[in-house]
Amino acid sequence: MAELVPIPLAVLLRRAFLEYEREGKIFDLPKSKFFLGFPGLDLSVDFHGRRASTPLGPAAGPHGQLAQNIVLSWLGGARIIELKTVQILDELKIPRPCIDIANVGYNVEWSQELKLEQSLREYVGAAMFLEILKASKLLGEDVPSGTVLDMSVGYSLEGIRSPRVRNWIAAMRNSAAIVDELRAGLDGPFARYRDLPFPACTSDTISLSTFHGCPAGEIEGIVTFLLAEMGCHVCIKLNPTLLGREEVEHLLHGVLGYHEIQLHGPAFENDLKFDEALDLIPRLQRLAADRGRGLSVKFTNTLVVKNHKSFFSDELMYMSGAPLHVLAMNLLKKFRARQRTPVAASFSGGIDARNVARAVALDLVPVTSCTDLLRPGGYARLARYLENLAAEMRALGAADIPGFILRYRNQAAAASNDAGEAGLLNTPILVDEAAADPRYRWERNKGAPRKIGSKLWLYDCIDCDKCVPVCPNDANFVYETEPRGIEYDNYELLAGGAVRRMPGGALRVVKERQFANWADACNECGNCDVFCPEDGGPYNEKPRFFGSLETYREHAGPNGFYIDWKERRIHGAFGGLRCVLSLRPRSGRAFMEQDGVEVEIRLGDNQAVAWKPRPGAASPPHFFDMLPYLKLKLLFESIGDPRRVHFANVNLPEVTDAG
Repeated sequence: MAELVPIPLAVLLRRAFLEYEREGKIFDLPKSKFFLGFPGLDLSVDFHGRRASTPLGPAAGPHGQLAQNIVLSWLGGARIIELKTVQILDELKIPRPCIDIANVGYNVEWSQELKLEQSLREYVGAAMFLEILKASKLLGEDVPSGTVLDMSVGYSLEGIRSPRVRNWIAAMRNSAAIVDELRAGLDGPFARYRDLPFPACTSDTISLSTFHGCPAGEIEGIVTFLLAEMGCHVCIKLNPTLLGREEVEHLLHGVLGYHEIQLHGPAFENDLKFDEALDLIPRLQRLAADRGRGLSVKFTNTLVVKNHKSFFSDELMYMSGAPLHVLAMNLLKKFRARQRTPVAASFSGGIDARNVARAVALDLVPVTSCTDLLRPGGYARLARYLENLAAEMRALGAADIPGFILRYRNQAAAASNDAGEAGLLNTPILVDEAAADPRYRWERNKGAPRKIGSKLWLYDCIDCDKCVPVCPNDANFVYETEPRGIEYDNYELLAGGAVRRMPGGALRVVKERQFANWADACNECGNCDVFCPEDGGPYNEKPRFFGSLETYREHAGPNGFYIDWKERRIHGAFGGLRCVLSLRPRSGRAFMEQDGVEVEIRLGDNQAVAWKPRPGAASPPHFFDMLPYLKLKLLFESIGDPRRVHFANVNLPEVTDAG
């Protein structure tokens, strides 16, 4: 099993700028999908006293885990980015696969997979990357760039008060030491950015995840600690269980028709209750005001349900997507109808391009998405979110978000030109419309991506181009190769270094465009397999490249590769076979180590000419299969092709020098 290995900031920058120069992309997102603003429209909003250029963001999930994910979210137009939840238990063994977005949306990964110290550097590094991107003016002069990075923490008072988590939060609030550490690593063309005035504060806002039966007293204790002792603004993520089991079952089964989804009783018994929330939040609002901090709530977390599928091994899973949208909207309606004092609110649950404007019209900040961004298109889907919002603003003659909220459903007069009041008035109307909308019902969401019955292998596929954008970590990538058919001989290795030809076979590669996986950025979530029309999973069957020899040796398994560009050497794992190919173009030779022997091969015609045993090898004769050699040679040449820039070749000397 591969584990996430953070990519150094300098490497991320080198890849991004080279890729933009050569391909017009950054981390595989084309510049046509970058958010550059809309003339005449101001999409900015206020979040806990911070100004963000759009109300849009990713929810705390896979899109806020690694630095490149955060940058991709930003490029797509997210300006309030909820970082993936951290907790004291930072060595979790999460089941694989862990994401199933075939239709509704389920997952079993609910917390950051990196250690706390790694997460800190990812988040600070992402903030620095964005500052460098703005200073470079690579995207232009006037890109709306106001951004808020929002921490997410959980799940108990004891864990959050622990020295490690307390220090982590403090370091996010004052990141000067990490900034200085990371700026020292900026070299080459990026050395000129070392002296940028990077903000010392990466984040001072926290969205608190209250999953796993966190009771009212525990929540109050955590929020009090975060407000009073850590000096942070706080958003409390509310769970859909606040609706009560009877109402959730009515909506999920009776209204929407998802009868196969079975609720988990203890979640309703142990979670915060609705009346407790109504009592709790005003007290915490007063405390926040006394401390000069902000307090808000979020609708909602995912819903714990019983696992009725075979995709995961766990007994429980977390539901998201279309049905969660209706549940979260109804909880918002119920809460606003009974809340004693107005409270700022954000939203997550089934948000997509078609409903994002409606959520904004409810005066929700931010409006965040996760499930939809895991579907084909990935981060590129964000562009349509903001295009649709802008179109609706123009249609109503609204130049900014408050004006849009007031004009939506003609609420300006009834709300006395108060956008917050207009958002409240819009709530029952839009919530009832969502519950009645067929697009959220089981009939519209019961289908699954089609499989065509063929199986993936190392080369060639139907080239549907889904596996690259559906990966939130940008782990899957495209490389180019020359289509070819290579007839080859196998060899018998005889005493004294002699070789004798034996019947061989053929290696055929049909397509120029090929796919591979950067294993260091792949957590084997399985999302690319869900949407791939062929069987096997791109992250399993396509060549998996590692960033170091150490991670290759530890995690390669039956399919893995590592390239040492300086030594012109490629390591490969094919099933149970581990081999090493060293290329020596000046002498016209290659040296292939496999099965305890080293074979010398002419590069010009791929003919074995001599061999010698490695230490511990058995006595000859030996059978030498040439197919692994040809595969390694082709991968080395193809991955090194600078027409495509990706994590596997960004450190290639020729690519770096050209940059």
